[in-house]
Amino acid sequence: MADSNHGDVELIGTWPSPFSMRPRIALNIKSVEYEFLQEQEQLCSKSELLLQSNPVHKKVPVLVHNGKPICESNIIVEYIDEVWPSGPSILPADAHNRAVARFWAAYVDEKKNRAADQLKEVVVRMEGAHVEVSRGKDFFGGDRIGFVDIAFGSMLGWLRAVQVILGGVKLLDEEKTPGLVKWAEKFSADPAVKDVLPETGKLIEFSKLLIAAIRAAAAED
Repeated sequence: MADSNHGDVELIGTWPSPFSMRPRIALNIKSVEYEFLQEQEQLCSKSELLLQSNPVHKKVPVLVHNGKPICESNIIVEYIDEVWPSGPSILPADAHNRAVARFWAAYVDEKKNRAADQLKEVVVRMEGAHVEVSRGKDFFGGDRIGFVDIAFGSMLGWLRAVQVILGGVKLLDEEKTPGLVKWAEKFSADPAVKDVLPETGKLIEFSKLLIAAIRAAAAED
């Protein structure tokens, strides 16, 4: 249950967005009750609430806590970890380990828009990071989901969808990334994740609609 002393919590986002998924997982880890305010999924449709809450970037997600907006997914996750310290910690307590976690989270965001062949390299790199950071535990965060798990795991639904869309391209591979294959299973099944991780089929259908909308917009120009 949410701590009543921390007031109202709203999250502006969209269900297909991996970035919107990050604060949802963090809030679930902390057992914080919140209202998920879904934006329309059309490319150019943005609510007045979103534009007022994030006038600089005009994009989701935005956490609105007691009427005050916080923007950018990883910043929101860190904010949640600080404001609700009574729940399981998301960032490591050790300063060096915190810096390492932030490095890998930034790496994920830096590489997120790569082509499929380059994504393979990214996933292999994350396999090595998992070995290094997890120290033999299930998650990047150790025994439980942490900052890097949230940053990379939020992309998992789309990684699976890309594998199908591109006709069987394997990004998570039993031979090349055995640790990540096991990690992905455990991450997807975690109570904080399983109800917010988009289904692969729904993401594939959404991508088709998105491509059609982009083509239609291009034809009008």
